[in-house]
Amino acid sequence: MSTYLPTIKQLQYLVALHEHGHFGRAADACFVSQSTLSAGIRELESLLGVTLVERSRRVVRFTPLGNAVVSKAHRLLREAEELSDLVQASGKPLSGELRMSVIPTIAPFLLPKILPRLRKERPNLKLFLREETSDHAVESLHHGRADCVLLALPFATGDVDSEHIADDRLFVAFPQNDPRDPPDLIPPAMIDEGRLLLLEDGHCLKEHALAACNRPELRASATMIGTSLHTLVQMVDNGLGLTMLPEMAIEAGILNGTHVIARPLKAQNASREIALVWRKNSPRADEFRLLAQELRQG
Repeated sequence: MSTYLPTIKQLQYLVALHEHGHFGRAADACFVSQSTLSAGIRELESLLGVTLVERSRRVVRFTPLGNAVVSKAHRLLREAEELSDLVQASGKPLSGELRMSVIPTIAPFLLPKILPRLRKERPNLKLFLREETSDHAVESLHHGRADCVLLALPFATGDVDSEHIADDRLFVAFPQNDPRDPPDLIPPAMIDEGRLLLLEDGHCLKEHALAACNRPELRASATMIGTSLHTLVQMVDNGLGLTMLPEMAIEAGILNGTHVIARPLKAQNASREIALVWRKNSPRADEFRLLAQELRQG
């Protein structure tokens, strides 16, 4: 057995550098100075007797062995997280630290209603929130950067457990002076593919909207440009097209102060499922189910 073993901190530094590809950004993510992070990785290389990272002024390049070590480090760090979770789960439910990633098409509309009550009713819960697109949030979950994720299904989440929070209908949003006078329920056939504005890649709402419409030509013709739903609404308000919005955003007042009208999409699967997901067999599963119950109360 080796006398000297890598520390959790050294592995965290290495994984952060691999994720960010830049010493400064990796140091910021680890809340340390760049020199501290660089020294930690050099100590790890010295300990192992190998080069893991090739350094130059402009490029950070991992060696093949470095990539293999990062892959193993992800698993070790996740095991360490689960060890911490096991201890925390033995204490009072919904207390201590909990890191939750939330996707941008949920966070600004659901959290303002929930967080004040959680702070009041669960004063011992230290909830750290991170807003990420669906693909990045799932990656954070499986790499141990997040304990659970609040997102919309269906989405490829890997091997997880989940709790249903709510069903969220999809609406078509268009300028108030639309000459076609859309009906109370808008069928997908009525959507002009040349005018449809959607969120850019990485947002699951784009996939939910396209799947509900079931029109392949929409995927080819839609303009995928918006970085947020608020941006899309402003574009529609300025007559640049139409878009798809979830009901929770409309109920939260995203159309207030605009001349945009939204009506439900008339189609099968014209909704998304809001769910809380976490790593399968997590020792904090009961705690996450309790959190899901709190989220359902809205």
